[in-house]
Amino acid sequence: MEVVHKIGRRKTAVARVYVSEGKGNITVNKRDLKEYFTTATLQYKVMQPFSLTDNEGAYDVKVNVYGGGITGQAEAVRLALSRAMCEINGENRDILKPEGLLTRDPRMVERKKFGQKKARKKFQFSKR
Repeated sequence: MEVVHKIGRRKTAVARVYVSEGKGNITVNKRDLKEYFTTATLQYKVMQPFSLTDNEGAYDVKVNVYGGGITGQAEAVRLALSRAMCEINGENRDILKPEGLLTRDPRMVERKKFGQKKARKKFQFSKR
């Protein structure tokens, strides 16, 4: 099996994932997974595609991720890994699709408008 390359996005975070057969080593920005994503919740999010498809420890993963915050980055990695699992084995799609792992979350930060404090908040109105 050659290297499978996929991209995942969430808010402003972009994750490029390179999956190859191996012993289950996951490297994120040249650091170990547990070192980069320190909380158990984020580690669980990243490992979800593997645990659902019963492929834990079967693939080596190299991840380049940038932009956004740490949670957005973890969810971007999850989407990229889910897409890679579908390319490796088409049957994985039936497992991952109902869990919502193949859906790109379209929610983005609303832009700030001129003449306002923030996207929706206005400056204080004074009648007199």
